Amino acid sequence: MEIYVVGGAVRDELLGLAVQDRDFVVVGATPEQMVAAGFKPVGRDFPVFLHPKTHEEHALARTERKSGRGYKGFTVYSAPDVTLEQDLRRRDLTINAMAKKSDGTLVDLFGGKADLDNRVLRHVSEAFAEDPVRILRVARFAARFGFRIADETLALMKTMVENGEAGHLVAERVWQEFAKGLVEPQPGRMFEALEQCGLRAKLLPELKSVPRIFSGPLPVRFGLLCFSLNEAEIRALTDRLKVPNEERELALLACRCKDLLNPSKPAEYLDLFKRADAFRRPERFALFLQTARLAQSGLNTERMEKALAAAAAVDAGEVARRAGTPAEIPALLDLEREQAIEKGKP
Repeated sequence: MEIYVVGGAVRDELLGLAVQDRDFVVVGATPEQMVAAGFKPVGRDFPVFLHPKTHEEHALARTERKSGRGYKGFTVYSAPDVTLEQDLRRRDLTINAMAKKSDGTLVDLFGGKADLDNRVLRHVSEAFAEDPVRILRVARFAARFGFRIADETLALMKTMVENGEAGHLVAERVWQEFAKGLVEPQPGRMFEALEQCGLRAKLLPELKSVPRIFSGPLPVRFGLLCFSLNEAEIRALTDRLKVPNEERELALLACRCKDLLNPSKPAEYLDLFKRADAFRRPERFALFLQTARLAQSGLNTERMEKALAAAAAVDAGEVARRAGTPAEIPALLDLEREQAIEKGKP
C-alpha cells in the first residue's frame, strides 16, 4: 500500500499558497485492507475513506471509462492493480495531476510543474473531453490564477461545445463552478475562456457584456452581472442555471429598483424603500446599494442610507396607536416617514 498527496494541495504548495485541504490517493490496497487499517468508508460512487485520526479523505486509485453522456456517464474501476499514473491520467489539468510521496518527493508525470512555472492550463489526456464540466473548471482556474489556456486545450474545449457534449451539463454543476469562478480574483478571465470556446453564447445567451471589475460577496457579483438585463432575461438565466434564491432575489430586486436610484423628494425615497422591501430586509437592501455603486460609477448611496435610517426610526407601533382606524395606518405611517426623511435632509 502506497499513499500519495494529490491534486490541489500539491499545486498550491508549489505556488506558495496556503493548503486548505489535502486529498490522498492510495495505490495497491483493497477496501477490506483500508477498513482493517481503521479507515471509515464514505464514498458512494467509488471507494473513499476517512483517515481514523485526521479524517482526511483517502481514495483508492481508480480509472474511469466513458459509458454515457454527461459527467455521470462513467464506469469506475478501482483495484490494487490500478497504478498512480493511471489514476492521475484521468484528471483534468496537468497542474492538478501531480502527486507527492510521503517523503516529500514530487511525482510529476505529465509536466504539471512546468505548466505552473509557465502559467499554462493544459489538459492531461484526451479523457478531458469525456466530462463537459471540465470546460467550466478550466474557465474557473483561469479566473483564479490568471493563467492562459493552452492552444490544444482550447481547441478541445471548442470541439466539446460543437459536438454537443457540453449540452449535457447539469445545471447544478454549472452553477457550482460558475459561482466559484465569480468570486475568484479575476472573474473576467472566466468569461473570456467561455467566450473563446463558444460556451458563453450557449450557456449565458442573455449577457451582452461583462463588468470589467467585480467585488463583494457572490450575490453582489451576480447582481452586478445581471444589472443591465431585464426581468425576463434574469428569470431565464436564473432558471437555466438553477441559481439559488439569495442571488436570484438580489438580481431581480436590482432590476426592479435601479431606475429609482436618484430620488430627490421624500416620497421618492419612500417609494424606493417600499419597493425594495428595505424596512423588513435592510441587509438585502444594503447589498443592492453595493451592487448599484459598482454598476453605476459615481453613484452616491450615502443619502439613501441616511434616509432609510431616518424613516426606519419612525415607531410604527406608536403610529398605529394614534391612528383612528386600522385603514388609516398605512397612509399615516408613510406621512411620518416622509417627514422624518425631510427632517434628516439626506
